[in-house]
Amino acid sequence: MPRPHALIIVQNLPVPLDRRVWLECRALTGAGYEVSVICPRGEGDPGYEVLDGVHLYKYSPPPPAGGLLGYALEFALSWLHTARLSRKVWRRKPFAVMQACNPPDTYWALARLWRRRGVKFVFDHHDLNPEVFRSRFGEPEGRGSRLQLAGLYWLERMTFRTADHVISTNTSYQRIAIERGGVPEKNTSVVRSGPDTTVMKPGRPVPELRRGRQHLVVWLGIMGPQDGVDVVLDVARRTVFDHGREDVQFAVLGFGDCLAELRRQCTELGMDKYVDLPGRVGPAQISEYFSTASAGLSPDPLNPLNDVSTMNKTMEYLAYGLPVVGYRLTENAISAGDCAVFVEPGDAAGCTAELVALLDDPQRREDLGKRGRRRAELELDWAPQARTYVGVYDRLLRQARAAEGN
Repeated sequence: MPRPHALIIVQNLPVPLDRRVWLECRALTGAGYEVSVICPRGEGDPGYEVLDGVHLYKYSPPPPAGGLLGYALEFALSWLHTARLSRKVWRRKPFAVMQACNPPDTYWALARLWRRRGVKFVFDHHDLNPEVFRSRFGEPEGRGSRLQLAGLYWLERMTFRTADHVISTNTSYQRIAIERGGVPEKNTSVVRSGPDTTVMKPGRPVPELRRGRQHLVVWLGIMGPQDGVDVVLDVARRTVFDHGREDVQFAVLGFGDCLAELRRQCTELGMDKYVDLPGRVGPAQISEYFSTASAGLSPDPLNPLNDVSTMNKTMEYLAYGLPVVGYRLTENAISAGDCAVFVEPGDAAGCTAELVALLDDPQRREDLGKRGRRRAELELDWAPQARTYVGVYDRLLRQARAAEGN
């Protein structure tokens, strides 16, 4: 019997850099599926390659957008590249299921085209685009911004209506799919972006990353305006100058729209020798930084998006046995449980004070780190999430075969 073929579409990150999507790919191939992925090309990536049995089709992404027309052009070009490559994937081997990972919420239209060939559509709900808009620009006041927000709600609604099954990253997202999207609960599943603790685990420290200082504190993520990376710089500044702690080095890892501005801001604050901003880092580098660090920061600001979103960095800190200091947001607190030190959102001074106190308490750091590692292994690990994820595909294919039999 031929292996069933699944196509996964991602627009905002290359694969395997997108950790969640790569774990999904590996889960499907491990369950006997053939998997193809369409995504933007990262620096130095070929247009096509087979990596660990996964067929990767990549297109050159449009230049970064600015303004409504710029974003619309970026989404349109990416959509057209994806549609073209989906035909190429089909010619190599027809696929039974197409999975789209947002943002953006535009691939429902492509799913409807492929539905004519009997292809099922899985929506992997990574982001809340209306909440992204509200978090970045505030509640709309003018007619134009209200129309933009209404358009985002419409795209989200069409995606929910088209999906045969919705995979949510947490229960908050699942509730939105059910209540706002009108998706029957039986057609939803929660698949958290849990760490693969067989891979993500403490390794050998790299003392050079501390730059000769006693402690290293890390932050990891995509650097968008709603992510509050400037808070990390503020905490670093307060640590060094307000608390006189020149024994602490900070590493702010990741990339995104704000990276260049953050580098400028770091220089203006006189923090260049205390803060490393290396940009995009791969799994090996992340492992080195996390294995060397004394603590991980998660001070994401309270906004409509962050409060209900799972912070992957928090779960990754736990997997590496790192104590976490951050803001108490709904889903962030659910992820970390009692393995983190939380302060109220917006309290940068309190966050800094808790960080400094934690750095001065090695026993507490060790205790939090061990509890966090246990939580990652027993409650957050990817293995049970993978079983739920593959189960979605298995059910959809059984339904498809039953429909063909009738």
